[in-house]
Amino acid sequence: MSPRLPAIASRPLELAGWRVRLRTLTESDYPAWFEVRDRCRAWLTPWEPRPHGAPFAPEDARSFATRCLMRERERQLGTGFGFGIFLEQRLAGEITLSSIQRGPFQSGGIGYWVDKDLAGQGLVPEAMVVLLRFAFESIDLHRVDVSIIPRNHASRRVAEKLGLRCEGVTVGYLEIDGRWEDHVRYGMTTEEWQVRRDELLTTWLKRR
Repeated sequence: MSPRLPAIASRPLELAGWRVRLRTLTESDYPAWFEVRDRCRAWLTPWEPRPHGAPFAPEDARSFATRCLMRERERQLGTGFGFGIFLEQRLAGEITLSSIQRGPFQSGGIGYWVDKDLAGQGLVPEAMVVLLRFAFESIDLHRVDVSIIPRNHASRRVAEKLGLRCEGVTVGYLEIDGRWEDHVRYGMTTEEWQVRRDELLTTWLKRR
């Protein structure tokens, strides 16, 4: 018999920022999620993982519900945490901490997307600081990295605004929209977080 999952895992996880709030998505978020995805499709899909010849991931309500369940399972296992980025009650995008490895690694990777109409307002850097604080102070990771296609200047500005350390380019790192793409790698360790913590919280979270 499989062990019972803890009751707390069924409740949405929320993390507070200054303007933004991160919350795990549920089935009830589907209409808002689909509206943003549909309106911003041309803005988002060129940067998203997709093997050559594969169709885009389905975006119907049933597939979204399954995706929420998978994210919840990852949360229970401690292998990943996915959040909607909310500006007041508006869904502004998503941010994930995924591929978490324990043992000698204690690491994970961050990915994100934002509504085109809200880009450039500093919402994603703020969400990143919220998630970095969670990664280093709540689940005790030692390292977090962010991998970005070099020509994705909007996404790279997020890492650069935060002053994340650039570690160079990984060649042919990930298949994006049917092409093997190089990625610029940015990283932060818990030691770097401790040095820069107060600066980042003051700048982006107003010490919340």
